[in-house]
Amino acid sequence: MRSVPAACLALVLGAAPLCAQAEFGAGFTTVLTRVNGVPGGGALTEARVVEPFAFVHATGGHGRLALHAMLDGEYWTMRGGELSLGAFGEGFVDRRHPHTVVHEVVGTVSDLARLPGLHWSLSAGKGFAPFGTDDPMVRPALIYPANHHWSQLLERAVAVAALRGGRAALEAGLFNGDEPENPTQWPRWRRFGDSWAVRLTLTPSPWLELQGSHADVTSPEDRLGAGTTHQKWSASARLERPWKGGSLYALAEWASNSEVEGTFVYHTLLAETQWLRGRHRPYLRIERTERPEDERLADPFRTRRPPLENSIVGTTRWTILTAGYGVRVGATRLPVRPELVGEVAWAHVGSIGGGLFVPRQVYGRNDLLSLSVAVRMSAFGAMHRMGRYGAAEAAGSMGAMGSMDAMEHE
Repeated sequence: MRSVPAACLALVLGAAPLCAQAEFGAGFTTVLTRVNGVPGGGALTEARVVEPFAFVHATGGHGRLALHAMLDGEYWTMRGGELSLGAFGEGFVDRRHPHTVVHEVVGTVSDLARLPGLHWSLSAGKGFAPFGTDDPMVRPALIYPANHHWSQLLERAVAVAALRGGRAALEAGLFNGDEPENPTQWPRWRRFGDSWAVRLTLTPSPWLELQGSHADVTSPEDRLGAGTTHQKWSASARLERPWKGGSLYALAEWASNSEVEGTFVYHTLLAETQWLRGRHRPYLRIERTERPEDERLADPFRTRRPPLENSIVGTTRWTILTAGYGVRVGATRLPVRPELVGEVAWAHVGSIGGGLFVPRQVYGRNDLLSLSVAVRMSAFGAMHRMGRYGAAEAAGSMGAMGSMDAMEHE
């Protein structure tokens, strides 16, 4: 991986020198998407700049101090959201909503006192709760999966303790349950600690990672805390290893979300894979996700937020198959690396368990099709996996997209 290190700062605290280093990166994606079957019926074509980001990962104090920070510019480039299959987003109905401007800023202290055979850390800031799988931003596909809100908990005020020994890591975290309602919003600080999560990660080999986690999230859809508690479970297996002259990545995950003491329970299964070789990366994703359908407003892309207790009008099951191909262009030695991406996705949506929601009446059909072409631009450092801090963060571990940057410069 090529990075942009900050100057090594020789400081002295007593007799112990400190050396600080940082990796910087930035990028954005310009994407043109056409979806055949949108809320209200018909087809829609839109262009957006998505995931405009800038990040810094800094370490110091002989690795005992760390900072993860990322800014996201979707507030300015996609205020109305991004077009996607089913128009998933906040509340699972809106277009994919913008991330908050401060996507992540988390500080970590590690191993201040030595524990034989163990590494430990304490992290705090705004970022990811220790639950579920990697942020889709660092995974292969352009369009986010439908299970994004079942499988990750992000942009919360978090405090996370992590302990790692041998091939196992355990994390426990406290955070605020409320989701952001707009891109400039900070967590509701008075709600910090009303929700919690734990995650156990096993690495039986250097290329295989197993994860299981649980979270109790208080009133995520009502900022004032008057909503119901969500109980979430997640399990996954992640593989990343050399294969036939390239690098093979694969992820399989299961998650569930239970509301109102089990009155509503939703499940998701997802599998995705990508093969990186040189400049090329074909990828494939399949998922089967259940989601609630809330009563919609006059704008069929929107529902009432926060939802009323009786606003759920049905449950749908989405089966989505996504395939894509990316290829890097230009000189590999330049700090700016463009990539051309083409992606197609097909979805079948059906109702389960009765209810008033009829997909064909909303979308005009049960089978939806999405076509996307995009240019990804990234500069300087490769993006790391997001959502793990300190002792839970595997040394040198990168997201599927970061691995491509690393291979290109070997």
